[in-house]
Amino acid sequence: MTTFARTTGGDALVALARRAEAVAIPLGALLVGLAVFGLFLLTQGKSPVAFFGYVWQAGFGSAFSWQNTLSRTAPLLFAALCVALPARLGLVVIGGEGAIVLGGVAVGALGVALAGTSPVLALPLMAAAGIAVGAVWIGAVGALRYYRGVNETIASLLMAYIAIALMNHLVEGPLRDPASLNKPSTAPLVDALRVGPLPGMEVHWGLPVGILCCILAWVLIDRTTWGFAARIAGGNVRAAQVQGLPVGRLILGFTALGGSFAGLAGFFEVTAVQGSANASLASGYGYTGILIAFLARHNPLAIIPVAILLAGFEASSGLVQRRMDLPDATVLVLQGFVFIAILLSDTLYGRLKIFTPERWGRG
Repeated sequence: MTTFARTTGGDALVALARRAEAVAIPLGALLVGLAVFGLFLLTQGKSPVAFFGYVWQAGFGSAFSWQNTLSRTAPLLFAALCVALPARLGLVVIGGEGAIVLGGVAVGALGVALAGTSPVLALPLMAAAGIAVGAVWIGAVGALRYYRGVNETIASLLMAYIAIALMNHLVEGPLRDPASLNKPSTAPLVDALRVGPLPGMEVHWGLPVGILCCILAWVLIDRTTWGFAARIAGGNVRAAQVQGLPVGRLILGFTALGGSFAGLAGFFEVTAVQGSANASLASGYGYTGILIAFLARHNPLAIIPVAILLAGFEASSGLVQRRMDLPDATVLVLQGFVFIAILLSDTLYGRLKIFTPERWGRG
């Protein structure tokens, strides 16, 4: 490192360069993904300018658009946390969708049983049920990884398919409301057990709760000994074991905590959006959460703006479909291009001279 880098001003510049890398590379990957998607639209005879104009109009262009976007943000916050927390241990858990749907089923079934009970008691119990089911489901992935050496990525993905199949079985069979003819579901929740919108908005309380959870997750990871131990174990598991860190408990704890956030998403989807447990619980929030977590570099605070951005993309799918005669899945194609760009950008960390102070003095 040069003499300049060792001066007071140089130290500040070094710190800025290292922090800027974590922002610049994901942002660059996002822009590359958007540009490649624009080229894809050109091959389909569609205008990228018109597409992104409609995305802005439907997702962020008015107060109504913002409310539509923010209403979709809450489950994405929880789903991204389900990925980000285990990732601090080097675990790639992509099965949050399963915890969301099973948490929602547990909430819907318990809500029917608690009809007539005071909301002060019933709502916390329903939230606890969703959290517990999500924690057990994703915690099982951590247990398989630690005790049996099963790859957590494959295990969580397969368990998500199992969870969706189990949800379909329950809402179409034992838990089905006989009155739900066209769309099988559990019996609708009574109004007293529904979570209402924020005052003056059409956005439910899941949004501020999700933001609060992101803040608490950041505090856990960056400001506690458990978070420090998780980062050490994520860097080198063998070294963490040699140092006596409880790697097993960390894996089980962080996967279960991530799953509990996904289960909480199921709680809000049932009590604030759907009103019952049905097939709409499997709406893909868990998979979008993967992209958000990777784009945010598994930083819980960065998850908040990234989730809002991706929610705006999803909110625009209907308008894009109507105005540009594109399939509703076009936004999923966009997410796919961005995700590939994010994965490829991982090879750039530590290689760009501008962000690597150790290389500034070299020719």
